[in-house]
Amino acid sequence: MLANVTPEFRKILGNTGWLIGDYVLRMGVGLFVGVWVARYLGPARYGTLNFALSYIAVFGALANLGLDSIIVRDIVRREESAPATLGSTLVLRLAGSLIAVPVSIAILWLLAPHDRTDIILVSIVALGLLFQALDTIESYFKSQVRAKLTVWAKNTAFLLAAALRVFLIVIKAPLWAFAAAATVELGLAGIGLVIVYHMDGGRILRWRANWTTSLHLMRDGWPLILSGVAMMIYMRIDMVMLRFMQGETAAGIYAAATRVSEIWYFIPVAICSSAFPAIVRSRENPELYYGRLKALFSAMILLSVGLGVVIGFAAPWIIERLFTSSFRDAGPVLAVHIWSAVFIFLGAAQGPWDTAENLLKLAFARRVAGAVINVLLNLVLIPRYSAMGAAIATVISYALPSWLGNAFDARTRPIFLLQLKAVIPDRQALATIFRGPSS
Repeated sequence: MLANVTPEFRKILGNTGWLIGDYVLRMGVGLFVGVWVARYLGPARYGTLNFALSYIAVFGALANLGLDSIIVRDIVRREESAPATLGSTLVLRLAGSLIAVPVSIAILWLLAPHDRTDIILVSIVALGLLFQALDTIESYFKSQVRAKLTVWAKNTAFLLAAALRVFLIVIKAPLWAFAAAATVELGLAGIGLVIVYHMDGGRILRWRANWTTSLHLMRDGWPLILSGVAMMIYMRIDMVMLRFMQGETAAGIYAAATRVSEIWYFIPVAICSSAFPAIVRSRENPELYYGRLKALFSAMILLSVGLGVVIGFAAPWIIERLFTSSFRDAGPVLAVHIWSAVFIFLGAAQGPWDTAENLLKLAFARRVAGAVINVLLNLVLIPRYSAMGAAIATVISYALPSWLGNAFDARTRPIFLLQLKAVIPDRQALATIFRGPSS
């Protein structure tokens, strides 16, 4: 069968394989070490650590500028633009990080001036944002559908940081050391990306930042920048609000549930990042273009619903086996939270279409709406149901704007209908996702 597939398919399949291998390794090692850290710290201190990580993640989205898909699109369309695109992105991201670090610390100090532990942890984790600018190299390798180089770099950093966390547990290190481990991991990953880029023949010194390219990136990418912030609010504001409204223990219970739920998010990331260049290239052939999109939606629905059924039923057993009895309340929370995967998977599959059709402003509006809905629902549900309320708010806030919202705009209504049709998978449609343009 593989003898009949196109070279493009082989390349995408290999790239997807590397990405899936990367995320499977991270899922296994990350879950094992994360559970060990949770057992060592207990719900309260684990909740405090995850509050700091979640809080900084929101500012990290702002510092990273959400330009990944723009970089990939521009380099795929014009390979000669790579030096200016990469150089301008690096400078913009460095500037964003230098602003985000002090701003994040200052805002927390204004909100909770007496929470000395939180301020210390957030200050340590915030330093990791300075290394995120080097993720620009990863964007370049995505445009070339060559994930294995970034996998080598980031997995080396991940494994070293995992070993560091185990060492910290063994020596009974204080809480701040685990925050420092997160910053060390980002620093090692950045250094690793520079090394593999140079080993591959690239030279960062050849990149050239200029105002024209920078303005182009900001003009096209500002919806993605704000959309990335909105997405992080989507994914992390519940932890932050739980910490302020219900305390560290509730945040720790919720963190345990989401630790299991969110490890599966690698699936749409791996598949969609590999399929993105193929979908962009097929835009001139509408039948192939929408066939690939339908195939992507079908795959996402099958995978996410299956995941929801299995994890939903097994949630109490999973929590009991992985964590100590002090985390048992996370079982019901996990059984609800896992269903957010359906809408996350669909949203990831729609991302290439939004970018190719230049509907980034609309995608931004949907995410802002979702973030607002999430915050409002959390304000109502967290005081009544604590961590379970945050899980319910998350599922609803994903479903309403990112899926159902497509039905209320003429530009996205065809995608909404395509998503409905994709509920019943079509073997022929699934086969089109990686088929060459001439097929």
